[in-house]
Amino acid sequence: MMAKQIPRQQREDSNGGRGEKREEGCRKGKQQAGEEAETPQREAEDRSAGGASALCRLRQLESLRGIEYKFMASSAQVDLWQAEKVATQVTVAQAPNGIHYAMWGETRISDADLERMVGAVPATLAAALERRAYYFVPLAIADTDDTMVAPGYTVELGDRAICHRNATFGSTEAVFLSTRLVEDRFGLAFEFFINVAHNFVEAAGVPESFSSLVWSQAEAQVRGETSQDAWETRRHIQDSRMLEGRTGQKSIDERARSAYFESVFSDSLAIYMLSLSVDFDYHDLRERDYPLLAASALAERLRHVASLFPANQGYEFQVLYRRKG
Repeated sequence: MMAKQIPRQQREDSNGGRGEKREEGCRKGKQQAGEEAETPQREAEDRSAGGASALCRLRQLESLRGIEYKFMASSAQVDLWQAEKVATQVTVAQAPNGIHYAMWGETRISDADLERMVGAVPATLAAALERRAYYFVPLAIADTDDTMVAPGYTVELGDRAICHRNATFGSTEAVFLSTRLVEDRFGLAFEFFINVAHNFVEAAGVPESFSSLVWSQAEAQVRGETSQDAWETRRHIQDSRMLEGRTGQKSIDERARSAYFESVFSDSLAIYMLSLSVDFDYHDLRERDYPLLAASALAERLRHVASLFPANQGYEFQVLYRRKG
C-alpha cells in the first residue's frame, strides 16, 4: 500500500458547497442504530445500556497538541481541531484501488474494517477521484465557519456534529466523515459510498446508457425511488408532464431530468458499493418519506452499474431474492 502526506496548504473552501446537503447515508445509518425512524428487528435496538454509556465517555488523547478551540463537554475538556491541521498530522494512504483515505482520532473502526470498506470502491470508478481524500474522524462539527473535527465523542459534541463536511486544501478536495454518529458498519459504509458516488458524478457525469434505462423505468411508472431527492425530482417531472398534457405542450424540463439522472445514478452507485462491502436486506434502505423503488427495478439498475464498474478482486456482487412462505 502506498502512502503519501498531504502538505500544509491554504484551505480554499470550508464547506464544499453541494456536499453538505447529502445526508442520505447518515439518516439511514442513524435509523439502523435505532436513533431515528422505527425499524423493527434491528440489532441496534438490542444494544445494552452499558454499551451506550461507553459511547458518552471521552478519553483524553495525550498525543493532541496545539489547541485550536476549547469547549467543555460533561466533565472533560475537548479540543476541536481545524480540518487543515488534521490533514497535516496524518498520513494519507492510497488503497490498491486508488482511493486516498486516512483515519484520525477515536473512530472505533478497525484497520481491517476500514480497508475492506474503502477497497469496495471499484478501481474503474476510483480513477475519477484522484484529487479526493476521505478522512474518517470521530465527529465533523456542523456549527462552525471553519471545518472543525473532534478527536473523540461526547453527547454535546454529537449534537453539534454532521455526517460529513468538505474542505479544500490546494488541489485536494477533502471529505471529513463522522464515524461516531452511527453505530454500525451499514450506516458508516453508506455515508462513505454516497459521498464517493456524488463525487464521481460531479467529476464524470452520468453514463447515457444508465440514463436511458432509468428513464424507461420512469416512463413505465415503476413504483418508488431510491432517495428523497430522486423521488421528489421524478414527481416534479411527471407532474409537469401531466400539466403539459392538459395545455397541449410537449416539452420536458431537461434541467430537472438531468438532476433526476444524477440523483438516481449516485444512489445506485452507493447501493452497489454497499452491497460489495456488507450483506444487507434491501428493506434496510427504507425511509418514511417516500416509497422504496420496486426490487426488480433496483436489481436492473444495479446489474447495469456492475457491468460499467466490475467489482474488484476479492469482492462479489449478487442480487438474491427471498423466497416467500
